[in-house]
Amino acid sequence: MTLDTMKFATIRSLQREELSRDGMFVLVDQTRQLVQTVGEMSSLVSVLESWESARPLLEQEFNEFLSDGDPKDAIPFSEVEFLAPIPRSYSFLDGSAFLSHVRRVRKARGAPLPPRLEQIPLMYQGVSAPLLSWNEDIPLGRDEYGLDFEAEFAVVLRDTPQGISAKEAGDYICLLVLLNDVSLRELIPDEVGTGFGFIKSKPPSSFAPFAIEPRDLGTGWKNGRVFLPVTVSRNSDQFGCVHGGEMHFSFGELIAHAAATRPLPAGSIIGSGTVSNDSLDSGFACIVEKRMQEIIDSGAASTPYLKPDETIAINCHQDGVSLFGEIKQKVTAPHELEFSLRRH
Repeated sequence: MTLDTMKFATIRSLQREELSRDGMFVLVDQTRQLVQTVGEMSSLVSVLESWESARPLLEQEFNEFLSDGDPKDAIPFSEVEFLAPIPRSYSFLDGSAFLSHVRRVRKARGAPLPPRLEQIPLMYQGVSAPLLSWNEDIPLGRDEYGLDFEAEFAVVLRDTPQGISAKEAGDYICLLVLLNDVSLRELIPDEVGTGFGFIKSKPPSSFAPFAIEPRDLGTGWKNGRVFLPVTVSRNSDQFGCVHGGEMHFSFGELIAHAAATRPLPAGSIIGSGTVSNDSLDSGFACIVEKRMQEIIDSGAASTPYLKPDETIAINCHQDGVSLFGEIKQKVTAPHELEFSLRRH
C-alpha cells in the first residue's frame, strides 16, 4: 500500500445551504492532503450502484488528479469535514467472525457456546443511519449502560443477489472500511435473553474517513480476510494490537449468510465483529473482552467501561501508511451533546 493509492471518502457539502445527509463523494490524495470532487457522482452509494462502469472512470480521474501538479478544483484536508465514507447505508449487518471473542465472553459468564458456532456465523442487523464520522463525540447516555468500543473491519458491497455462495460473494466486495462498533454492554444481557436481536445496546457506529479497495492491500488481503493488525488506544495508552488474520469466517461466508434469503443493495456494509486473537499478548479490541479475561484469571473484572472525557483511537497501518485514516473519538456526557439526525 502506498499513499498514492486511490481512496474514497465523503465530506460534508461545501454549500452550507445544501446539507445533504449523504454528503459529497470525493477521491483522496493522501500524499498531498487533498480531495477531489468527481463530476456527477454525488455520493459513494451512487458510485457503488454503477460500480462496474464507474470504477474505470474514477481510476482515470484519479490518475489525472495525481499527475496534475496544481489541480485547480482540489480542496485541502484542512478545509473539509470528513464524514463516514457512507453516512447512511441501506443495510449494516455485523457478524462475530472472531471466535476467540465469543469463547472468552461465554467462558467468563459460564454460558454454553452457541450450537454450531464454527459452522454458522453470528450476525445482527445494526444501525445503518446515521453512521458517525471518525471524530464525532460518543454520547454516554447513562453510566450504567457500560459504554464500550469495538474495533472492526467491514466490507462495502455493490448490488448483491440473494442466494449467492461464499465463493461468489467475493466478487461483490468493492471496498474495505474500519469502524468502531459502539456498544452498551450492560444492556446486552436482557436483549439477548429475549431471544431477539440487539436494539438498545447497539447505537450508531463510527467509521474511519477513507474506504479502500481490497486489492490495494496486496498480501494484506487473503482468503477474504484482512491480514493486518488493528491498533486500539484508550486515553493514548495502547489497549491492543490485534491481528485480523484470525477471522474464522471469511467476508465471503458472512455475505453469503446475510444474503441467504434477501438481496443486499449497493452500499450494504458487512462487519467482521470485534477483532480478537487467541493470544493474550496482542491485547484486546474491546473493553468487555479484557474484562472477561480478568474474570477468567482472577474471578473479577477490574477494567472500567468508558466515562466522560475519555478518548478512544483506532487505526490500521501497512508499511507505515494509515490505510483508512484514524478513528479518534471522545466520550461526552449527555448534556454536552445534542445528537440529531438533521446533522447527518
